[in-house]
Amino acid sequence: MNDAFIRDCWYAVAFSDEVGEGLLARTALDHDIVLFRQADGLPVALTDRCPHRLLPLSRGRRCGDHVQCGYHGLTFNGRGVCVKVPGQERIPPAAVVRAWPLAERYGLVFLWPGNPAAADPGLLPEIPKWDTPGWGKSVGPRTHFASNYLAILENLLDPAHTSFVHTRTIGNAAAADVAPQTEERGAEIVAWRWIEKADPVPLMQRFGRFAGRVDRWQEYHLTPPNFSMVDFGGVDAGGPRDEASRDAGFRVFSYAFLTPETATSTHYFWFQLRNFHPDDESVTAELVRLYGATFEEDREILELIQKIETEKGERPLVNIASDAGGARMKRAIEKRLGLRPAA
Repeated sequence: MNDAFIRDCWYAVAFSDEVGEGLLARTALDHDIVLFRQADGLPVALTDRCPHRLLPLSRGRRCGDHVQCGYHGLTFNGRGVCVKVPGQERIPPAAVVRAWPLAERYGLVFLWPGNPAAADPGLLPEIPKWDTPGWGKSVGPRTHFASNYLAILENLLDPAHTSFVHTRTIGNAAAADVAPQTEERGAEIVAWRWIEKADPVPLMQRFGRFAGRVDRWQEYHLTPPNFSMVDFGGVDAGGPRDEASRDAGFRVFSYAFLTPETATSTHYFWFQLRNFHPDDESVTAELVRLYGATFEEDREILELIQKIETEKGERPLVNIASDAGGARMKRAIEKRLGLRPAA
């Protein structure tokens, strides 16, 4: 299943500010894409191949809202249709490249690699507190993982690893023996736990307002195949745990959109929404740094695992209780791919 992708789905391919007048080359789901923004502001995505001699169109140049191949000058409009072949009037019928449906939201450009007729922007996930007063936003750079996307999805349903991998930011030893619970809520898979009467983790010590110990939660939400939200925070130990109290305590929603690049590499687009110091740009910059360091810790581990699997042909031999969320995720994706009968 590692080289199989669900295609009727929106995948983030670029941050909005990456797509401009220049030609941006990117690979998604094993497809080479060239992106640019037309004069009317709309983004365009074309297959990054000239059908004449296969030179990537991203090696060419813009001609207004058209792209000119850098080899023989064939020129294509935003629909992928060739509008000019230098030196001849006749344009071959096969001189066409695929134009991919796009949508733009949350500062990201999303591509639909499946049936174009099914590309409904209404299928993009909802992010309730996006642009909500009182909530700060920290947007990280695109992170590239030399790892299969399924391994990253497993990581995003695994609160248990934070006690060992992320001790400098979002984890500590207090949670090591607190088993996560897993459940399915509609299309969403959730792995969660509460760590009670514990010392605040480093991120809470840095930005929280706790006088002593806390009850903290980790809720890992995943909508297969590519959308993750981690709800992470704490309240004073013994305090109420309703939504209003959690919003009034220390709370971070960490979002990630994953896009397989190939069977062994993945684009990772991420940002956080927070309820503390929402307008402080220094806090925003610090959170980008801290979360970036956290994801680098994940990346180092997952890339090493991918290297062992690819070069040595080894596969995991043991499953433990904290793997339950990942197992649910794989079953859900197998059903979408038709590899497992529907329940």
